[in-house]
Amino acid sequence: MSLRAELQVFLGEATRRRVVVVGVGSPIRGDDIVGFKVLQLLEGKLSDNVLLLQTETVPESYTGAIRDFQPTHVIIVDAANFHGAPGEARIIPPKAIANTSVSTHSLPLHLFIGYVKESICPNVVLIGVQGVNIDLGAELNPSVEKGATEVTDILVKLLNK
Repeated sequence: MSLRAELQVFLGEATRRRVVVVGVGSPIRGDDIVGFKVLQLLEGKLSDNVLLLQTETVPESYTGAIRDFQPTHVIIVDAANFHGAPGEARIIPPKAIANTSVSTHSLPLHLFIGYVKESICPNVVLIGVQGVNIDLGAELNPSVEKGATEVTDILVKLLNK
């Protein structure tokens, strides 16, 4: 199933959605900035029923803002390594990242997702964009940037329905 189709199923047909889009990653580590890039591209293109949060490597510090928004859905965007093509985006199940030991995040992302699901909103999804290089000081790879644009286009179409 395509990313668009999976997100469409995730969002359902609800007309009164309140969605938080969380951009996760380090702005100084190459492709790890992809979550920020998506949020930057989404800026000004969505309704007031969508909250954009750039959380850097500490999304757990933003749980209050997420809770205050009272979302029906939470979408997290982050760089990932699922051995896909550079810039390829897909839904990553939390259990697929549960045993990941190398991360740029201060708290493992699967713990953050679990917390949000249990205490704030049961509808949480992680969009992973295949990165190439997350070295300190590296530039955003053009293929990963293209992937960010594709994710943005999908989100704009689905969230403005």
